[in-house]
Amino acid sequence: MVLDALLARGRAAAEALMVDACEVRRPTGEGSDDDGNVVVTYEPVYSGKCRVQQPNAQAAQQDAGEDYMLMLRLEVHLPMSVVGLEAGDEITVTASQHDLDLVGRRFVVRDLAHKSHATARRVGVTERTS
Repeated sequence: MVLDALLARGRAAAEALMVDACEVRRPTGEGSDDDGNVVVTYEPVYSGKCRVQQPNAQAAQQDAGEDYMLMLRLEVHLPMSVVGLEAGDEITVTASQHDLDLVGRRFVVRDLAHKSHATARRVGVTERTS
């Protein structure tokens, strides 16, 4: 079918732009270390190529108690083969070909988008910048 061929080409083109790498992990619970500090436990969800985009350069201020937080909204594009993502999953950029400042950044999945003819899995994320 023509649509299937077009979609396959679109997905291949989208993946060709995914020159960064990331890991996605899901919090599964909490424990404590030998000093009694709370430690979050995780399970791996995905590791592989990705692309980080910033659709707009606007950050939102949030106040938690007396803490001032600046929350930056971005998109992380993943291959369509990545399934089962959930809000609250954590994405860490592990490599970036063109922006070394992305490496090590952590984002929390906030928005999931689904559509029939997507060329990439575009995930809305936030990053706490302060």
